[in-house]
Amino acid sequence: MKKVFIDFRRCIGCGSCEAACAREHSGKPNISIVQTSELMMMSFNCRHCENAPCMLICPARALYRDEDGAVRVKYHECIGCMLCSIACPFGTPRFDERLKVMVKCDLCANRRAEGKLPACVETCPMDALILATEEEIVGMKLKEAAVRREEFIRKVEDMMGCGP
Repeated sequence: MKKVFIDFRRCIGCGSCEAACAREHSGKPNISIVQTSELMMMSFNCRHCENAPCMLICPARALYRDEDGAVRVKYHECIGCMLCSIACPFGTPRFDERLKVMVKCDLCANRRAEGKLPACVETCPMDALILATEEEIVGMKLKEAAVRREEFIRKVEDMMGCGP
């Protein structure tokens, strides 16, 4: 199952992802970027959890997993009780005042049906948002760590005069 991950080192907090999400979802974004310190941004977006607490707690069974594994809402069945938002460790489902139901990230289901990336991922000017599986992310991080380790070793060897 692919999810949207954020590379915190790349995020500049520009809000492009929020604007793109709002454009795709009737003016209200289902992702938000919060500055946690002077140098760190944190995204609040649905992680489409494997054992999604929001799905488990929903008394109306309005939350379901689509064919790609994204957790989505059957709006016609949602009773707007907000239990999914309370159960979500990321607090991402939100109550839509106009529709009187809970809404959340659907990984841009309409765009995925057309073979496109979610709007937030496609729009990010810094490529800080990545649509990938957890295994792909771990693989990328292991490769990055190996490169950093090699660079560190070269620097130490150069400083000690014992390089090749």
